[in-house]
Amino acid sequence: MRQLALRITASTYRGTLQGIPNLVELLRRHNVGATFLFSLGPDHSGRAFRRLFRAGHFRQARRTRAFSHYGIATLLTGTVLPAPHIGRRAAAVLRGVRDSGFEVGLQGWDRYTWEECITSADAAWTERQMALAADTYADIYQTTPTLHGAAGWQMNAHALRLTQRMGMKYASDTRGTHPYIPVQNGEIILCPQIPTTLPCTGELLGFNGVSEDNVAEALLALTAGANDHPHVFTLSAEREGMKLAPVLEKLLTGWHEQGYSITAMQDIADQLDRDTLPHHQVIRGSVPGRIGTLMVQGAEFLANWKDAA
Repeated sequence: MRQLALRITASTYRGTLQGIPNLVELLRRHNVGATFLFSLGPDHSGRAFRRLFRAGHFRQARRTRAFSHYGIATLLTGTVLPAPHIGRRAAAVLRGVRDSGFEVGLQGWDRYTWEECITSADAAWTERQMALAADTYADIYQTTPTLHGAAGWQMNAHALRLTQRMGMKYASDTRGTHPYIPVQNGEIILCPQIPTTLPCTGELLGFNGVSEDNVAEALLALTAGANDHPHVFTLSAEREGMKLAPVLEKLLTGWHEQGYSITAMQDIADQLDRDTLPHHQVIRGSVPGRIGTLMVQGAEFLANWKDAA
């Protein structure tokens, strides 16, 4: 049976408190697995308003109807309104996800700050951010995290190294096509990456006639054909956990009809053989429908040498 893993992010206090329980109920009703990635520090979502003054960001927010999905309170959180500490105030919800049988992992500490600073951050800043998230995770779950999935697929070389040093069993910090061992500037990172393979709903909306009414059909068209590797679909508590829940319902039904087993990423990770996984460079690149750059799976490492041999 073909596999498709759900990678669910929760970046805001509202999304964690309201969207996550909605998703847990929906997924249990469909009897499917999923992986939840949490931001565990202060919610500074309101600071994202500053991005609207950058080229293209206001157009993207309008195209994806971001304001209607996040709500006015979230868009003011961390600026006009106080920044709630997600890990402390929503700990019961976070534990409930694990207790419901779903895989849980780290997205990070403060999503907005991470996305704004990580590309130029030094080793000390990066380690501090990841340690804050890991310590809060340990307080909530009484165990250390074994999975990292970076906010906005934003990483640097220090963060990639830390996935290995912190003992992560695997990570999902990149966009790509199949699982691999990451290589950053010639340095092999011994923490497999399971990348997001499919576009998010927000990357499709507003292009080629895709709307909230037919975005599920657009995604199902991408998964209808044969594929050599498992798919990973990233969704959010703020979108599919609330207003776009009907879209997720359509997707789950459609993927079952296409013959997919819908799982957590852990089920894919358990099947990986690290000794035979291909090594791929991790580079900064872009994906259609998303402004700016993010970390993507690059060419196979030393592929030209292998071909010559």
